[in-house]
Amino acid sequence: MTTRWRELRPIAQHASTVFVGQLALVVSGITDTIIVGQYSPHALAALSVGSALYVSVFVGLLGVLQALLPVWAELNGGGQKEALGRSFRQAVYLTFILSAFGMVLLLCPGPALRYAQVPIDLQIEVRQYLQILAWSLWPALFFRLFSTLNQSLHHPRLVTFVQLGSLLVKIPLSLWLTWGGTGVPAMGASGAALATWSVNFVMLATALSLLSRHRLYRPYALWQRLESPDWSALKALLRQGLPSGLSIFVEVTSFTLMALFISRMGTTASAAHQIAANLGALMYMVPLSLAIATSARTGHWIGAKNPVEMRRAILTGLALTLALSWLCAGLLWWGRAVIPTWYSPVAAVQLAATPLLAWVALYHAADGLQTLCVFVLRCFRITVSTFVVYGCLLWGVGLGGGYVLAYGLNGAFVNTDSQTGLGQLAMTPDAFWAASSLALMATALVFSAMLWRAVKRQT
Repeated sequence: MTTRWRELRPIAQHASTVFVGQLALVVSGITDTIIVGQYSPHALAALSVGSALYVSVFVGLLGVLQALLPVWAELNGGGQKEALGRSFRQAVYLTFILSAFGMVLLLCPGPALRYAQVPIDLQIEVRQYLQILAWSLWPALFFRLFSTLNQSLHHPRLVTFVQLGSLLVKIPLSLWLTWGGTGVPAMGASGAALATWSVNFVMLATALSLLSRHRLYRPYALWQRLESPDWSALKALLRQGLPSGLSIFVEVTSFTLMALFISRMGTTASAAHQIAANLGALMYMVPLSLAIATSARTGHWIGAKNPVEMRRAILTGLALTLALSWLCAGLLWWGRAVIPTWYSPVAAVQLAATPLLAWVALYHAADGLQTLCVFVLRCFRITVSTFVVYGCLLWGVGLGGGYVLAYGLNGAFVNTDSQTGLGQLAMTPDAFWAASSLALMATALVFSAMLWRAVKRQT
Protein backbone atom coordinates (compact mmCIF):
# COMPACT_ATOMS: atom_id res chain seq x y z
CA MET A 1 0.00 0.00 0.00
CA THR A 2 1.33 3.46 -0.89
CA THR A 3 2.13 6.00 1.81
CA ARG A 4 -0.82 8.10 0.63
CA TRP A 5 -3.30 5.37 1.56
CA ARG A 6 -1.70 3.85 4.64
CA GLU A 7 -4.55 5.16 6.83
CA LEU A 8 -6.99 3.15 4.72
CA ARG A 9 -6.46 -0.14 6.53
CA PRO A 10 -6.80 1.08 10.17
CA ILE A 11 -9.82 3.23 9.34
CA ALA A 12 -11.49 0.48 7.31
CA GLN A 13 -10.87 -2.14 10.02
CA HIS A 14 -12.12 0.14 12.79
CA ALA A 15 -15.15 1.27 10.79
CA SER A 16 -16.11 -2.24 9.68
CA THR A 17 -16.01 -3.49 13.26
CA VAL A 18 -18.11 -0.56 14.47
CA PHE A 19 -20.48 -1.05 11.53
CA VAL A 20 -21.16 -4.68 12.42
CA GLY A 21 -22.05 -3.68 15.97
CA GLN A 22 -24.18 -0.73 14.89
CA LEU A 23 -25.83 -2.94 12.29
CA ALA A 24 -26.84 -5.34 15.04
CA LEU A 25 -28.62 -2.48 16.84
CA VAL A 26 -30.35 -1.29 13.67
CA VAL A 27 -31.38 -4.83 12.74
CA SER A 28 -32.92 -5.01 16.19
CA GLY A 29 -34.99 -1.92 15.37
CA ILE A 30 -35.88 -3.22 11.92
CA THR A 31 -36.94 -6.53 13.43
CA ASP A 32 -39.22 -4.71 15.86
CA THR A 33 -40.73 -2.78 12.94
CA ILE A 34 -41.37 -5.96 10.95
CA ILE A 35 -42.73 -7.92 13.94
CA VAL A 36 -44.97 -5.09 15.13
CA GLY A 37 -45.98 -4.25 11.53
CA GLN A 38 -47.17 -7.78 11.00
CA TYR A 39 -49.07 -7.56 14.30
CA SER A 40 -51.16 -4.51 13.25
CA PRO A 41 -50.85 -1.15 11.42
CA HIS A 42 -52.05 0.63 14.59
CA ALA A 43 -49.26 -0.91 16.66
CA LEU A 44 -46.74 -0.01 13.95
CA ALA A 45 -47.93 3.60 14.02
CA ALA A 46 -47.53 3.65 17.82
CA LEU A 47 -44.04 2.22 17.44
CA SER A 48 -43.22 4.91 14.87
CA VAL A 49 -44.25 7.77 17.17
CA GLY A 50 -42.87 6.20 20.37
CA SER A 51 -39.53 5.27 18.89
CA ALA A 52 -39.21 8.77 17.40
CA LEU A 53 -39.56 10.31 20.85
CA TYR A 54 -37.24 7.79 22.49
CA VAL A 55 -34.56 8.15 19.84
CA SER A 56 -34.77 11.95 20.06
CA VAL A 57 -34.00 11.83 23.79
CA PHE A 58 -31.55 8.93 23.72
CA VAL A 59 -29.42 10.09 20.81
CA GLY A 60 -29.30 13.67 22.08
CA LEU A 61 -27.92 12.44 25.43
CA LEU A 62 -25.69 9.92 23.68
CA GLY A 63 -24.20 12.79 21.68
CA VAL A 64 -22.85 14.33 24.89
CA LEU A 65 -21.01 11.09 25.68
CA GLN A 66 -19.93 10.41 22.12
CA ALA A 67 -18.29 13.85 21.95
CA LEU A 68 -15.75 12.55 24.49
CA LEU A 69 -14.32 10.19 21.86
CA PRO A 70 -11.82 12.67 20.34
CA VAL A 71 -10.86 13.90 23.84
CA TRP A 72 -9.99 10.39 25.00
CA ALA A 73 -8.37 9.49 21.66
CA GLU A 74 -6.14 12.57 22.01
CA LEU A 75 -5.17 11.60 25.59
CA ASN A 76 -4.42 8.07 24.43
CA GLY A 77 -2.39 9.30 21.45
CA GLY A 78 -0.38 11.52 23.80
CA GLY A 79 0.33 8.62 26.18
CA GLN A 80 -1.73 10.11 29.06
CA LYS A 81 -3.35 6.84 30.11
CA GLU A 82 -4.01 7.63 33.77
CA ALA A 83 -5.54 10.98 32.81
CA LEU A 84 -7.84 9.11 30.46
CA GLY A 85 -8.87 6.81 33.33
CA ARG A 86 -9.67 9.79 35.57
CA SER A 87 -11.69 11.42 32.80
CA PHE A 88 -13.65 8.20 32.30
CA ARG A 89 -14.52 7.99 36.00
CA GLN A 90 -15.76 11.58 35.98
CA ALA A 91 -17.85 10.72 32.91
CA VAL A 92 -19.67 8.15 35.07
CA TYR A 93 -21.14 11.03 37.11
CA LEU A 94 -22.07 12.81 33.91
CA THR A 95 -23.90 9.70 32.69
CA PHE A 96 -25.95 9.52 35.91
CA ILE A 97 -27.06 13.12 35.42
CA LEU A 98 -27.96 12.60 31.76
CA SER A 99 -29.89 9.41 32.57
CA ALA A 100 -32.05 11.09 35.20
CA PHE A 101 -32.84 13.99 32.87
CA GLY A 102 -33.75 11.68 29.99
CA MET A 103 -36.01 9.48 32.13
CA VAL A 104 -38.06 12.51 33.20
CA LEU A 105 -38.60 13.50 29.56
CA LEU A 106 -39.69 9.99 28.53
CA LEU A 107 -42.03 9.54 31.48
CA CYS A 108 -43.77 12.86 30.68
CA PRO A 109 -44.36 12.83 26.89
CA GLY A 110 -47.72 14.61 27.07
CA PRO A 111 -46.61 18.07 25.85
CA ALA A 112 -44.80 16.63 22.81
CA LEU A 113 -47.74 14.40 21.89
CA ARG A 114 -50.24 17.26 22.23
CA TYR A 115 -48.08 19.71 20.29
CA ALA A 116 -47.72 17.24 17.42
CA GLN A 117 -51.48 16.54 17.58
CA VAL A 118 -50.97 12.79 17.78
CA PRO A 119 -54.42 11.11 17.72
CA ILE A 120 -55.73 10.31 21.22
CA ASP A 121 -56.20 6.59 20.51
CA LEU A 122 -52.55 6.41 19.43
CA GLN A 123 -51.30 8.35 22.46
CA ILE A 124 -52.36 5.62 24.90
CA GLU A 125 -50.17 2.95 23.32
CA VAL A 126 -47.31 5.43 22.78
CA ARG A 127 -47.30 6.32 26.49
CA GLN A 128 -47.18 2.65 27.48
CA TYR A 129 -44.28 2.10 25.10
CA LEU A 130 -42.30 5.07 26.48
CA GLN A 131 -42.92 4.18 30.14
CA ILE A 132 -41.08 0.92 29.59
CA LEU A 133 -38.26 2.44 27.55
CA ALA A 134 -37.69 5.18 30.14
CA TRP A 135 -36.36 2.55 32.55
CA SER A 136 -34.09 1.12 29.88
CA LEU A 137 -32.43 4.48 29.21
CA TRP A 138 -29.81 4.47 31.96
CA PRO A 139 -28.33 1.02 31.17
CA ALA A 140 -28.30 1.99 27.48
CA LEU A 141 -26.35 5.20 28.20
CA PHE A 142 -23.84 3.46 30.46
CA PHE A 143 -23.21 0.87 27.77
CA ARG A 144 -22.62 3.69 25.28
CA LEU A 145 -20.06 5.17 27.67
CA PHE A 146 -18.27 1.82 27.51
CA SER A 147 -18.61 1.90 23.72
CA THR A 148 -17.13 5.41 23.43
CA LEU A 149 -14.15 4.39 25.54
CA ASN A 150 -13.41 1.41 23.30
CA GLN A 151 -13.73 3.46 20.14
CA SER A 152 -11.29 6.04 21.47
CA LEU A 153 -8.78 3.24 22.16
CA HIS A 154 -9.19 1.84 18.61
CA HIS A 155 -10.56 -1.42 20.08
CA PRO A 156 -14.26 -1.56 19.15
CA ARG A 157 -14.29 -5.35 18.78
CA LEU A 158 -15.48 -6.11 22.31
CA VAL A 159 -18.41 -3.74 21.90
CA THR A 160 -19.36 -5.40 18.63
CA PHE A 161 -19.32 -8.87 20.21
CA VAL A 162 -21.71 -7.70 22.93
CA GLN A 163 -24.02 -6.03 20.39
CA LEU A 164 -24.13 -9.14 18.21
CA GLY A 165 -24.88 -11.31 21.22
CA SER A 166 -27.71 -8.98 22.24
CA LEU A 167 -29.32 -9.42 18.83
CA LEU A 168 -29.59 -13.17 19.39
CA VAL A 169 -31.59 -12.47 22.53
CA LYS A 170 -33.61 -9.52 21.26
CA ILE A 171 -35.23 -11.05 18.17
CA PRO A 172 -36.94 -14.06 19.81
CA LEU A 173 -37.83 -11.98 22.87
CA SER A 174 -39.49 -9.26 20.76
CA LEU A 175 -41.41 -11.89 18.81
CA TRP A 176 -42.62 -13.60 21.98
CA LEU A 177 -43.64 -10.46 23.91
CA THR A 178 -45.26 -8.72 20.91
CA TRP A 179 -47.40 -11.66 19.81
CA GLY A 180 -47.68 -13.44 23.16
CA GLY A 181 -47.66 -17.17 23.85
CA THR A 182 -46.91 -19.72 26.61
CA GLY A 183 -48.79 -17.74 29.24
CA VAL A 184 -47.72 -14.27 28.06
CA PRO A 185 -50.45 -12.04 26.57
CA ALA A 186 -49.87 -10.24 23.26
CA MET A 187 -48.49 -6.78 24.08
CA GLY A 188 -48.00 -5.19 20.65
CA ALA A 189 -45.50 -2.31 20.60
CA SER A 190 -45.10 -2.49 24.39
CA GLY A 191 -43.80 -6.03 24.02
CA ALA A 192 -41.00 -4.80 21.77
CA ALA A 193 -40.16 -2.12 24.37
CA LEU A 194 -40.02 -4.70 27.15
CA ALA A 195 -37.62 -6.81 25.08
CA THR A 196 -35.38 -3.76 24.63
CA TRP A 197 -35.45 -3.11 28.40
CA SER A 198 -34.33 -6.68 29.13
CA VAL A 199 -31.54 -6.69 26.57
CA ASN A 200 -30.11 -3.33 27.69
CA PHE A 201 -29.52 -4.69 31.20
CA VAL A 202 -27.82 -7.79 29.82
CA MET A 203 -25.50 -5.61 27.69
CA LEU A 204 -24.59 -3.39 30.64
CA ALA A 205 -23.79 -6.37 32.88
CA THR A 206 -21.53 -7.80 30.17
CA ALA A 207 -19.75 -4.46 29.70
CA LEU A 208 -19.06 -4.12 33.44
CA SER A 209 -17.65 -7.64 33.52
CA LEU A 210 -15.30 -6.85 30.62
CA LEU A 211 -14.16 -3.57 32.18
CA SER A 212 -13.23 -5.32 35.42
CA ARG A 213 -11.46 -8.34 33.90
CA HIS A 214 -10.05 -7.64 30.44
CA ARG A 215 -6.36 -6.78 30.21
CA LEU A 216 -7.04 -4.02 27.64
CA TYR A 217 -8.20 -1.64 30.38
CA ARG A 218 -5.47 -2.26 32.98
CA PRO A 219 -3.09 0.55 31.86
CA TYR A 220 -5.87 3.09 32.40
CA ALA A 221 -6.54 2.13 36.06
CA LEU A 222 -10.28 2.48 35.52
CA TRP A 223 -11.17 0.63 38.70
CA GLN A 224 -9.37 2.88 41.13
CA ARG A 225 -11.54 4.24 43.90
CA LEU A 226 -14.12 6.56 42.38
CA GLU A 227 -13.15 10.14 43.13
CA SER A 228 -15.64 12.73 44.30
CA PRO A 229 -17.20 14.75 41.49
CA ASP A 230 -14.59 17.12 40.08
CA TRP A 231 -16.74 20.05 39.02
CA SER A 232 -14.00 21.63 36.92
CA ALA A 233 -13.51 18.33 35.08
CA LEU A 234 -17.26 17.90 34.66
CA LYS A 235 -17.54 21.45 33.28
CA ALA A 236 -14.80 20.64 30.77
CA LEU A 237 -16.62 17.47 29.72
CA LEU A 238 -19.85 19.42 29.35
CA ARG A 239 -18.15 22.17 27.35
CA GLN A 240 -17.08 19.53 24.86
CA GLY A 241 -20.15 17.34 25.06
CA LEU A 242 -23.13 19.66 25.46
CA PRO A 243 -22.86 21.54 22.12
CA SER A 244 -22.27 18.21 20.37
CA GLY A 245 -25.22 16.67 22.17
CA LEU A 246 -27.42 19.59 21.18
CA SER A 247 -26.18 19.34 17.59
CA ILE A 248 -27.03 15.65 17.45
CA PHE A 249 -30.36 16.36 19.13
CA VAL A 250 -31.22 18.87 16.40
CA GLU A 251 -29.99 16.47 13.70
CA VAL A 252 -31.93 13.52 15.02
CA THR A 253 -35.10 15.42 15.91
CA SER A 254 -35.19 16.93 12.44
CA PHE A 255 -35.46 13.28 11.40
CA THR A 256 -37.57 11.80 14.21
CA LEU A 257 -40.05 14.66 14.67
CA MET A 258 -41.22 13.94 11.16
CA ALA A 259 -42.96 10.91 12.66
CA LEU A 260 -44.97 13.09 15.04
CA PHE A 261 -46.11 15.52 12.34
CA ILE A 262 -46.77 12.72 9.86
CA SER A 263 -48.93 10.90 12.45
CA ARG A 264 -51.67 13.49 11.75
CA MET A 265 -52.02 12.00 8.27
CA GLY A 266 -53.18 8.65 9.64
CA THR A 267 -51.80 5.19 10.34
CA THR A 268 -50.96 4.41 6.69
CA ALA A 269 -48.71 7.46 6.39
CA SER A 270 -47.09 6.75 9.78
CA ALA A 271 -46.45 3.13 8.88
CA ALA A 272 -44.93 4.11 5.51
CA HIS A 273 -42.72 6.70 7.20
CA GLN A 274 -41.55 4.12 9.74
CA ILE A 275 -40.34 1.92 6.87
CA ALA A 276 -38.47 4.85 5.32
CA ALA A 277 -37.02 5.86 8.71
CA ASN A 278 -35.80 2.33 9.40
CA LEU A 279 -34.00 2.14 6.07
CA GLY A 280 -32.54 5.61 6.54
CA ALA A 281 -31.24 4.58 9.96
CA LEU A 282 -29.81 1.37 8.53
CA MET A 283 -27.86 3.18 5.81
CA TYR A 284 -26.73 5.84 8.27
CA MET A 285 -24.66 3.20 10.04
CA VAL A 286 -22.18 3.24 7.14
CA PRO A 287 -21.10 6.92 7.39
CA LEU A 288 -21.52 6.82 11.18
CA SER A 289 -19.03 3.96 11.48
CA LEU A 290 -16.57 5.69 9.16
CA ALA A 291 -17.00 8.97 11.06
CA ILE A 292 -16.28 7.28 14.39
CA ALA A 293 -13.18 5.57 13.00
CA THR A 294 -11.91 8.70 11.24
CA SER A 295 -12.42 10.94 14.26
CA ALA A 296 -10.65 8.42 16.49
CA ARG A 297 -7.64 8.38 14.14
CA THR A 298 -7.73 12.17 13.79
CA GLY A 299 -7.80 12.68 17.56
CA HIS A 300 -4.97 10.17 17.99
CA TRP A 301 -2.71 12.02 15.55
CA ILE A 302 -3.58 15.39 17.09
CA GLY A 303 -2.51 14.00 20.46
CA ALA A 304 0.66 12.62 18.88
CA LYS A 305 1.28 16.07 17.29
CA ASN A 306 1.52 14.66 13.76
CA PRO A 307 -0.46 16.94 11.39
CA VAL A 308 0.63 15.05 8.26
CA GLU A 309 -0.94 11.77 9.40
CA MET A 310 -3.95 13.68 10.74
CA ARG A 311 -4.63 15.15 7.30
CA ARG A 312 -4.11 11.77 5.66
CA ALA A 313 -6.65 10.15 8.00
CA ILE A 314 -9.27 12.80 7.25
CA LEU A 315 -8.86 12.54 3.46
CA THR A 316 -9.05 8.75 3.61
CA GLY A 317 -12.21 8.88 5.70
CA LEU A 318 -13.81 11.35 3.29
CA ALA A 319 -13.05 9.21 0.25
CA LEU A 320 -14.47 6.07 1.85
CA THR A 321 -17.57 7.87 3.10
CA LEU A 322 -18.47 9.41 -0.26
CA ALA A 323 -17.96 6.16 -2.17
CA LEU A 324 -19.98 3.95 0.18
CA SER A 325 -22.77 6.46 0.89
CA TRP A 326 -23.47 6.97 -2.79
CA LEU A 327 -23.39 3.22 -3.40
CA CYS A 328 -26.00 2.65 -0.67
CA ALA A 329 -28.17 5.45 -2.03
CA GLY A 330 -28.06 3.92 -5.51
CA LEU A 331 -29.04 0.48 -4.24
CA LEU A 332 -32.01 1.88 -2.33
CA TRP A 333 -33.19 3.81 -5.38
CA TRP A 334 -33.03 0.65 -7.46
CA GLY A 335 -34.98 -1.46 -4.94
CA ARG A 336 -37.51 1.13 -3.78
CA ALA A 337 -40.53 -0.68 -5.25
CA VAL A 338 -39.74 -4.08 -3.72
CA ILE A 339 -38.36 -3.29 -0.26
CA PRO A 340 -41.68 -2.06 1.29
CA THR A 341 -43.21 -5.50 0.70
CA TRP A 342 -40.71 -6.94 3.20
CA TYR A 343 -42.13 -4.76 5.95
CA SER A 344 -45.90 -4.79 5.61
CA PRO A 345 -48.49 -6.97 3.86
CA VAL A 346 -50.84 -3.96 3.53
CA ALA A 347 -50.91 -2.71 -0.08
CA ALA A 348 -51.69 0.89 0.92
CA VAL A 349 -48.61 1.03 3.16
CA GLN A 350 -46.42 -0.42 0.40
CA LEU A 351 -47.74 2.13 -2.11
CA ALA A 352 -47.12 5.05 0.25
CA ALA A 353 -43.61 3.87 1.15
CA THR A 354 -42.31 3.46 -2.42
CA PRO A 355 -41.89 7.17 -3.31
CA LEU A 356 -40.52 7.86 0.16
CA LEU A 357 -37.58 5.56 -0.47
CA ALA A 358 -36.54 7.65 -3.48
CA TRP A 359 -36.30 10.66 -1.17
CA VAL A 360 -34.42 8.59 1.41
CA ALA A 361 -31.81 7.74 -1.23
CA LEU A 362 -31.25 11.44 -1.97
CA TYR A 363 -31.24 12.22 1.76
CA HIS A 364 -28.55 9.63 2.44
CA ALA A 365 -26.28 10.83 -0.36
CA ALA A 366 -25.89 14.13 1.52
CA ASP A 367 -26.11 12.64 5.02
CA GLY A 368 -22.90 10.65 4.62
CA LEU A 369 -20.73 13.68 3.89
CA GLN A 370 -22.14 15.89 6.64
CA THR A 371 -21.84 13.09 9.22
CA LEU A 372 -18.13 12.57 8.53
CA CYS A 373 -17.48 16.32 8.63
CA VAL A 374 -19.27 17.01 11.91
CA PHE A 375 -17.49 14.16 13.73
CA VAL A 376 -14.06 15.32 12.58
CA LEU A 377 -14.86 18.96 13.40
CA ARG A 378 -15.25 17.87 17.04
CA CYS A 379 -11.60 16.85 17.03
CA PHE A 380 -10.80 20.54 16.49
CA ARG A 381 -13.24 21.51 19.27
CA ILE A 382 -15.59 23.07 16.71
CA THR A 383 -19.00 22.32 18.21
CA VAL A 384 -21.02 25.48 18.83
CA SER A 385 -21.03 26.62 15.19
CA THR A 386 -22.14 23.18 14.00
CA PHE A 387 -25.06 23.42 16.41
CA VAL A 388 -26.05 26.78 14.90
CA VAL A 389 -25.84 25.40 11.35
CA TYR A 390 -27.94 22.38 12.27
CA GLY A 391 -30.57 24.55 13.95
CA CYS A 392 -30.92 26.91 10.99
CA LEU A 393 -30.85 24.33 8.21
CA LEU A 394 -32.19 21.06 9.62
CA TRP A 395 -34.88 22.55 11.83
CA GLY A 396 -35.56 25.70 9.83
CA VAL A 397 -35.32 24.47 6.23
CA GLY A 398 -35.81 20.74 6.76
CA LEU A 399 -38.45 20.29 9.44
CA GLY A 400 -40.04 23.73 9.06
CA GLY A 401 -40.02 23.57 5.27
CA GLY A 402 -41.50 20.10 5.32
CA TYR A 403 -44.29 21.28 7.61
CA VAL A 404 -45.15 24.14 5.26
CA LEU A 405 -45.12 21.87 2.21
CA ALA A 406 -47.32 19.34 3.98
CA TYR A 407 -49.80 21.56 5.81
CA GLY A 408 -49.40 25.10 4.47
CA LEU A 409 -48.26 28.24 6.28
CA ASN A 410 -51.20 28.21 8.69
CA GLY A 411 -50.80 24.51 9.53
CA ALA A 412 -54.21 23.67 8.13
CA PHE A 413 -54.91 20.56 6.13
CA VAL A 414 -54.73 21.15 2.39
CA ASN A 415 -57.09 19.84 -0.26
CA THR A 416 -54.72 18.20 -2.74
CA ASP A 417 -57.22 17.29 -5.44
CA SER A 418 -56.15 20.09 -7.77
CA GLN A 419 -52.58 20.54 -6.65
CA THR A 420 -49.68 20.39 -9.11
CA GLY A 421 -45.90 20.67 -8.73
CA LEU A 422 -44.83 21.13 -5.11
CA GLY A 423 -48.50 21.18 -4.16
CA GLN A 424 -48.61 17.44 -4.79
CA LEU A 425 -46.50 17.01 -1.66
CA ALA A 426 -49.28 18.45 0.52
CA MET A 427 -50.64 16.00 3.09
CA THR A 428 -47.99 13.39 2.24
CA PRO A 429 -44.87 12.24 4.15
CA ASP A 430 -42.90 13.06 0.97
CA ALA A 431 -43.05 16.76 1.90
CA PHE A 432 -40.89 16.24 4.99
CA TRP A 433 -38.38 13.99 3.25
CA ALA A 434 -38.02 16.38 0.29
CA ALA A 435 -37.36 19.42 2.51
CA SER A 436 -34.97 17.47 4.74
CA SER A 437 -32.99 16.25 1.75
CA LEU A 438 -32.52 19.83 0.57
CA ALA A 439 -31.48 20.93 4.07
CA LEU A 440 -28.93 18.12 4.39
CA MET A 441 -27.33 18.98 1.06
CA ALA A 442 -26.84 22.57 2.22
CA THR A 443 -25.49 21.35 5.58
CA ALA A 444 -22.97 19.07 3.88
CA LEU A 445 -21.64 21.98 1.81
CA VAL A 446 -21.27 24.26 4.85
CA PHE A 447 -19.56 21.61 6.99
CA SER A 448 -17.18 20.72 4.14
CA ALA A 449 -16.04 24.34 3.98
CA MET A 450 -15.64 24.49 7.77
CA LEU A 451 -13.57 21.29 7.83
CA TRP A 452 -11.33 22.49 5.00
CA ARG A 453 -10.58 25.69 6.94
CA ALA A 454 -9.92 23.77 10.17
CA VAL A 455 -7.47 21.38 8.50
CA LYS A 456 -5.74 24.22 6.72
CA ARG A 457 -5.16 26.01 10.05
CA GLN A 458 -3.64 22.88 11.59
CA THR A 459 -1.29 22.09 8.72
